[in-house]
Amino acid sequence: MKCEVVPGKKKTHQVKIYTLSTCGWCKKTKQLLKDLDIEYEYVDVDKLTGEDIAQANEEVKKYNPHRTYPTIVIDKGKHVILGFNDKEIKEKLSK
Repeated sequence: MKCEVVPGKKKTHQVKIYTLSTCGWCKKTKQLLKDLDIEYEYVDVDKLTGEDIAQANEEVKKYNPHRTYPTIVIDKGKHVILGFNDKEIKEKLSK
C-alpha cells in the first residue's frame, strides 16, 4: 500500500494518517499538520482498491476498531488520535 508523503520541517515524530478523500475533518487534519510544518504520510482509504484496501482496513482496525476517520497514528501507535482534535494533535506533536 502506497502512502503519500507530505514534506515538513518538523520530523520529530513519525505521523501517519488514514483518511477519506471526501471527509472534511480529514482535510482539516491534513491542513493543520501542513500549517504546523510537520512531515506526515497519509492514505486516502476510499481511493484504494483490491489488496491495498483490505490491508488499509486491517491497519486502521488495529488502531481504531470502529474505523472512523481521520485516524492519526503517531510513532507507530505510541499515540493514536481519533477524529479531528486540534488541541490533542498539537499537544502530542509538540513533545
